[in-house]
Amino acid sequence: MIEKVFAPQRFEGGIRRLWEEKAPFDLKKQKASGSPYTVMLPPPNVTGSLHMGHALCYTLQDVLVRHKRAQGHKVLWQPGLDHAGIVTQLLVERSLEKKGIKRKEIGREAFIEEVWKWKEQSGGQIVEQMKTLGTSCDWSRMRFTMDEGGKRAVRESFVALYEAGLIYRDKRLVNWDPSLKSALSDLEVVEREILGHLWFIRYPFEEGDGGITVATTRPETLFGDVAVAVHPEDARYQALVGRKVRLPLTDRIIPIITDSYVDPEKGSGALKITPAHSFEDFEVGSRHALPALCILDEEGHLNDQVPDAFRGLDRFEARTRVVEALTAEGLLEKAESLPHNVPHGDRSGVILEPYMTDQWFVDAGKLAIPALEAAQKGELQFIPENWVNTYYDWMRRIRPWCISRHIWWGHEIPAWYGPNGDVFVASSLEEAQGKALRAYGKAVELRPDPDVLDTWYSSALWPFMTLGWPEALPELSAHYPGSVLVTGFDIIFFWVARMVMMGKYFCKEVPFKDVYIHPLVRDEKGQKMSKSRGNVINPMDLVELYGSDAVRLTLVTLCVPGRDVRVGKAQVENTRNFLTKIWNAARFSQMKLCERNPEFDPLSVQHPFSRWIVWELGQLLKETDGALETYRFDLCAKSLHQHVWGSFCDWYLELIKPLLERETPESGEVRAVTAWAIEQILRILHPFTPFITEELAAMLGVSELGTLCQEAWPVIVPPEAFRQAAKDVSWICNTVRTIRSVRACVRIPAGVEIKAAFSPQEAASGALWNTYKESCARLARLCPVVGHPDQNIQTVPVVVEGGTLTLFVGEVIDVEAERKRLQDEEQLLVTEKGKWKAKLADALFRERAPKEVVEKAEERLAEIAARQQLLAPLLHGL
Repeated sequence: MIEKVFAPQRFEGGIRRLWEEKAPFDLKKQKASGSPYTVMLPPPNVTGSLHMGHALCYTLQDVLVRHKRAQGHKVLWQPGLDHAGIVTQLLVERSLEKKGIKRKEIGREAFIEEVWKWKEQSGGQIVEQMKTLGTSCDWSRMRFTMDEGGKRAVRESFVALYEAGLIYRDKRLVNWDPSLKSALSDLEVVEREILGHLWFIRYPFEEGDGGITVATTRPETLFGDVAVAVHPEDARYQALVGRKVRLPLTDRIIPIITDSYVDPEKGSGALKITPAHSFEDFEVGSRHALPALCILDEEGHLNDQVPDAFRGLDRFEARTRVVEALTAEGLLEKAESLPHNVPHGDRSGVILEPYMTDQWFVDAGKLAIPALEAAQKGELQFIPENWVNTYYDWMRRIRPWCISRHIWWGHEIPAWYGPNGDVFVASSLEEAQGKALRAYGKAVELRPDPDVLDTWYSSALWPFMTLGWPEALPELSAHYPGSVLVTGFDIIFFWVARMVMMGKYFCKEVPFKDVYIHPLVRDEKGQKMSKSRGNVINPMDLVELYGSDAVRLTLVTLCVPGRDVRVGKAQVENTRNFLTKIWNAARFSQMKLCERNPEFDPLSVQHPFSRWIVWELGQLLKETDGALETYRFDLCAKSLHQHVWGSFCDWYLELIKPLLERETPESGEVRAVTAWAIEQILRILHPFTPFITEELAAMLGVSELGTLCQEAWPVIVPPEAFRQAAKDVSWICNTVRTIRSVRACVRIPAGVEIKAAFSPQEAASGALWNTYKESCARLARLCPVVGHPDQNIQTVPVVVEGGTLTLFVGEVIDVEAERKRLQDEEQLLVTEKGKWKAKLADALFRERAPKEVVEKAEERLAEIAARQQLLAPLLHGL
């Protein structure tokens, strides 16, 4: 028997254990004969815990795969975890430091062992949270980016790209994190505005007759200057071009050159050129064949290339000391406060330095060409479509990808160095030794590359690495390319583009056909969630309060294209109320002995109410399928609310109550169709709310296979003959809805019956009223009468489809008081309408106001118009 109170906490854990026991999501256990449908789960960091963005992303994927699985497709939802190099190393390092253990003291091998211990003991918390949310991955295929299969795929791909000239080692400027002592890729850099200074420094001419003033935000780097540049068309400096200046605080002499990169409007119009510590200056230096002088070490301290007084100083302390020294020598002309963007490491939060060092790079420019063409040819579709422009923009501006990281946790670079510094790239040490033997003519000791690969390198191989590549396993041919990738816009560059590049190179196809970019999740006020604001919502807290299904369906409901998802407790509570409605409906049907009959044919029903609900559920199924095919999750939720909460719970169950409360010739059919309807609703709802549907299916004996998640997707094709019943019942619903609005408008007490006479416009309308007036009367609290029983009773006309209902309101309300109140309300509406119309007519408001604000204004204006339309006949009639 279904419990009286809907309490998901009582059964969600048991449902999860049932799925774990039966493993219905395992690819090898599926008996489906349909085409493959493959989704690669974006592997969360092994250090992670579920946040609202995860909850949205995983819910949307789960909806898709449960839907396709029910439709008979061979579904693979591949789960896994990312080793998250920098993040994991920092976390374990800090954990050890609390125990008094330093990473460098225990050495690399012991530290890596500690990371693996941590991974086994504490990593993967997010996986349990995902299961709590109801995600139906094939957990038997769980992967880790640093498992043995991942290591092999990384080695093989690295060697192949190296041999093709697409991976190379070079001395270049990189984004350097002094705290991590590692290079970072461009995508790991976060620009943050800080309030700094612009220092104006005098560089004296070599001859001692004056000088030129340069402006800089980083005076400590002047020791690396190799030239001063001015714009070739800057008349102020044309006479100075070719002269030489003395570098302040040093004895070095550097030239004044011209380069069109210099902006005459910025600073003094003269720019110090420091190729080893500025990406832009490096390009200038390359054009003019200038040397690159590195004056920092890997920890951000000044090295032995600077005067003795500054050697060993931290870069920021050096800045202070350099400014003091320039002031003392009279070379600092002035300093101005300057807000400007400064690059920070996205993980460490430390200010980064452009740093000249030997690194490994991927020739991303060449790999990007086929990846760009794939989108242009339609092989790769972005949904919403506008995100393809972001993809294009980045692909066309792509730079070499620095893939080496100076940390310990990660994929070791498969490269070894000989005594002369020769590099040997190979899949194993033995293979490298063989190459070295052939090169040197004798066995030599090889030194492994100390660096590891960027975490995103192994992530880029994820869609085919998880299917067994480089082995040609059956899963690879069956499930590559995948069907869709669901992800956030923030990793289009980090991950999506790189997967496409690697997929096109190694497998000759894009890794997925569709890329669905889900919205950003914010709080209910539209603010970004952050710890500093105190507005972070933990999805697990919401699950504990309202259940997983309520959280899932809320996120689906709010997932509107082009809008951020604004979520708060109120929305989840409202969804919980919807689920309570379904629970109560199922319980009601059980109490009324509406039992499932496997032989029941819904297309044979005769009663109009039965035909109508079959038609409605056919519409729901059609709308749900269509919306999911186009990734309009919000429209799915809208249809579910409209047809399940609205049509079935609010109308159908109310219409059939008299047929269930007393035995009539129609009662048997009504019970059968009600049980059938509940079953179809549970099946259609299941991808969105798997726990409640699984529980109710078990209580009602719906599932013949043991779990609802294994049952087939419904097939409902109502015959055309059912359309008339659908029109008739829609007329009932609209008529009752209109009467209820009028009753509320003139404040007729809810329990009071009111006399009503119907005047049809034509005979067919009269027949419709006569057929269904009992249902209308019961639902709208009417007492149908013929004609006008008392001419002295005040009435109001209510126009409905096909005629007019005259309500005898004078018997139940104070007409004069209500007339006065409605007149006052109408006047207020007129005033408010004028304000909203003026606001919406303001082009500046439409241009500057957030889209949501404009839409709310338009909605309010429409509400006012609808209210006025309702009041007009009432004011006229009273």
